[in-house]
Amino acid sequence: MRIALAGGGAFGEKHLDGLKNIDGVEVTALVGRRQEPTQAMADKYGVGFATTDYEAMLERDDVDAVILATPTQMHADQSIKAMNAGKHVEVEIPLADSWADSQAVLDKQKETGLVCMVGHTRRFNPSHQYVHNLIGAGEFNIQQMDVQTYFFRRQNMNAKGEARSWTDHLLWHHAAHTVDLFAYQAGPIIQANAIQGPIHPELGIAMDMSIQLKAESGAICTLSLSFNNDGPLGTFFRYIGDTNTYIARYDDLVNGKEEVIDVSNVDVSMNGIELQDREFIAAIREGREPNSSVAQVLPCYKVLHDLEQQLG
Repeated sequence: MRIALAGGGAFGEKHLDGLKNIDGVEVTALVGRRQEPTQAMADKYGVGFATTDYEAMLERDDVDAVILATPTQMHADQSIKAMNAGKHVEVEIPLADSWADSQAVLDKQKETGLVCMVGHTRRFNPSHQYVHNLIGAGEFNIQQMDVQTYFFRRQNMNAKGEARSWTDHLLWHHAAHTVDLFAYQAGPIIQANAIQGPIHPELGIAMDMSIQLKAESGAICTLSLSFNNDGPLGTFFRYIGDTNTYIARYDDLVNGKEEVIDVSNVDVSMNGIELQDREFIAAIREGREPNSSVAQVLPCYKVLHDLEQQLG
């Protein structure tokens, strides 16, 4: 399986670290915004071809599939171009930043029949898989999810502390993780409400947001998001259920009393990004729909669209 990675930032590197653990996978091309750092990353990971030309990469015959870790605003267009070139696609979350673009990607996937998967990593983190397995076994039912997504982004920097070439978004990017996960764990969402704080004068985005969700099952979710939080960064999920309480912090899980739960045997790795990439590769090899396919996650983007309309 020959993979091209587009996007030389912090998340692109996470994919490269995960892919090197998967048998029979070779990263044959890297695409970045600037040639010098893209070449440096290619040299570090032993990738033979580095370029700033996305279309040139798509023309190569040593690329079977593309992983997109590029700016949000490029995701839909790049996904469609990759499928037009006959390449399978794993596009990082979010699929798009509009409902129309989200639908267009699904239309292209249906037209081509290629694997098109979206990086909804929470479906793959061992912590959330553990809870999902309990729900599937009828041993746990969510009554409420309480989620905090907190970053410190008063300047436009990425996870490596480097200047970003694009602006991140609380609704279309960070809320997408929780909206999709809540539906994945609790069932279809039937009600959604949102309010947001002041718009940042330079970044042009809301720096604080609050979202309420209700599932068909009756379960509810409260999501707080902030780019102003000067403290621990990341997303923390509290599952309050009918039999227990669980707190998930990325790949780690504790109960409501902060007692550690061993999730090391949930899957073949403790790295959610690697597990996500493994599912992408397996779906291509097995000719099947992957978990977090564009079709499966599309309802999440309809909810985000409806919330955007509410926020005006």
